[in-house]
Amino acid sequence: MMKPHAILSPALTLTALAVLAALCPPARAAEHITLRNGFELDCLHHELAGDRIRLYLIPSAPAAKAAPEEPSYIEVSATAVLRVETIPDPPSPKAGAPHLASEMWDRNPATQPTSADIHQLLAHAGAQHNIDTDLLASVVEAESAGNPRAVSRAGARGLMQLMPATASTLGVHDSFAPDQNISGGTAYLDQLLTRYHDDLRLAVAAYNAGPAAVDRYHGIPPYAETRAYVARVVREFNRRKLAALALQPASHTTTIAAN
Repeated sequence: MMKPHAILSPALTLTALAVLAALCPPARAAEHITLRNGFELDCLHHELAGDRIRLYLIPSAPAAKAAPEEPSYIEVSATAVLRVETIPDPPSPKAGAPHLASEMWDRNPATQPTSADIHQLLAHAGAQHNIDTDLLASVVEAESAGNPRAVSRAGARGLMQLMPATASTLGVHDSFAPDQNISGGTAYLDQLLTRYHDDLRLAVAAYNAGPAAVDRYHGIPPYAETRAYVARVVREFNRRKLAALALQPASHTTTIAAN
């Protein structure tokens, strides 16, 4: 049996999300939608439709270009919505601070993995540790923006930003080797998911701030960087899952039960 963080169906997908969400058409701030059954999800915007509420999904870039005039949505009962909260935009990078997405890759582009290569490595590592590939991809996006040569100001390296001491403990000899980095990062995330009983938010927070900080505060530490990081990973994870749901051929609309 797969762990709760490995998504198997639309219902399990939405259960596993259980985290931040955003409704954000171009002119609106993002919003955090919490349903009474505990689900939380990312959307473009919402609108009333009788006694129902339509939550318009955030499409992937190709889908947005293919059919921007017909966005997909999920529909819930108006009484199913418990809370709507505004999510602030991530803080702008400080002046002069390097951004991982803009850091230089290896000087020999031929040696660098393609996005398809990285996805294959993530899928393999996810299968080994029974972790959803989209979750791993979301961590990679938040950590390095897919740059295997990324180095943080603190010295973390590679796709999943392993600190040298952590990499050594995980048996990673070269953090810039995508296969080793992903294998080690996935193993570490698996340890954290087990430690925090598959609570995605706590595991991701511990990946960023360390398990000692999560244990000290008995939850996500009150660090702006860590809270923004957790929100970023979760939003990307939700976006991937909801975009996949929207592309399912069975139906244009998916309804979430309130109970």
